[in-house]
Parts: sequence; structure tokens; C-alpha cells
Amino acid sequence: MGRLIAFDLDGTLIDSRRDLSDATNQLIVERGGTPLPEQAIAKMIGEGAKVLVDRALSAAGLEDRDGALARFLALYDERLLNHTRAYDGIAAAVAAARQHGRVAVLTNKPLAPSERILDGLGLRSLFDDVVGGDGAWPRKPDPSSLQELMRRASATPATSLLVGDSAIDHETAMRASVRCCMASYGFGFHTVPPQRLTGSEWIVSAPSELIDVFAEFTAA
Repeated sequence: MGRLIAFDLDGTLIDSRRDLSDATNQLIVERGGTPLPEQAIAKMIGEGAKVLVDRALSAAGLEDRDGALARFLALYDERLLNHTRAYDGIAAAVAAARQHGRVAVLTNKPLAPSERILDGLGLRSLFDDVVGGDGAWPRKPDPSSLQELMRRASATPATSLLVGDSAIDHETAMRASVRCCMASYGFGFHTVPPQRLTGSEWIVSAPSELIDVFAEFTAA
């Protein structure tokens, strides 16, 4: 029996708020709108680029969506690594995860920029798989992509763990019946209603705490 530890990307492995915000605001300005605060844009992240663009343009009072997604992706591609950084301690945490099983990234961000960011931050070699939101499976919270990663790892729900920071990640884990660890340090954690937490989740306030979670998970 295999074991899988899958990580969300934005807000779990990396802090990408500034670059995503800058690309979003450039799109808004080009379309005649007023830039939004970074904190406001951060709350729109997590369900893929199209959802982010739609939310941001609506918040800026802009109705025209024609070509907006393609333009946003081009703007973001120019600044993927301007300010984006891995959270302190995340490389050590992922290295620890590798001692326990197959390790993957599961993100709603498109695959190409995800791979470029991981490469640029020196993290890509730590992961066996990277699945983006533009692949063959529906985006999270649909559990299909997570279940595919489980299949590759020869893992079961009982031997799989999803680490994420948002309500989307939590729902994905619940729908796949896998264990869940929530990163409260991530910028998506505010989206998780307290009543949604069952008490079976691990909750960590720093990446360094993940190392103990992985040990406890694999000992169960």
C-alpha cells in the first residue's frame, strides 16, 4: 500500500499575493478601472484564474470580459517570480514529507506557471507530480485530480493527506474522503468557516509544524 501527501500551491507552499495582485490590477487599469487593494484580491484567489479575473473585474465595476482571461495570464506570466516566495520552512517540510510517501502539488493554477514557479524557487525536484487546474481533470473541489494522484501512488483514502489553506482544499479532501491539514498561515484560510471544520483536521500555523503532522499521519 502506498502513501500520498499532496500540497496546494498558492497560500500553502508559496506566498504569491503580490504578483497575482499586480497582474490583476494591471488588467483592471488597462480596462479603465481603479486598482484594488492587494488584500481584496488575495481573497479572490483559489478557484483558478478565470474565477479570479471575473471576481476582480466585477469588484472594479468592469463588465467587459472579452479577452480578459488571456490578457491576465499574459500579464501574470511576465511577473511570476517578481515577489513570489516559498514560505519559510516549506522546503524542509516537503523534504520531510518525501520520507513518508509520494509527494505532489495539486493546484487550480494552470500547470505551466505552476511548474515555472516551482522551478524558479528550487522546489520542483521535491515533488513527484504536479497537477494544474487546466489538465485532464476538473478543478478542485472536484476530487478527481486528487484521486488520480492517489492512483499513481497506489494510495487509499486512509493513506492520503491533502495540505491546503482554503475552503476549496478542505472540501476537496472531504469529497475524496482523505485526511486534511489546514495551513492557517496561508492567505486562503479565512475562507474556511469554523463550522466546516470537523475536528479531524490538523491545523498548522507555520510550515515547520507540518513535519510533526506527517509523522503523526504515517503512524496512524
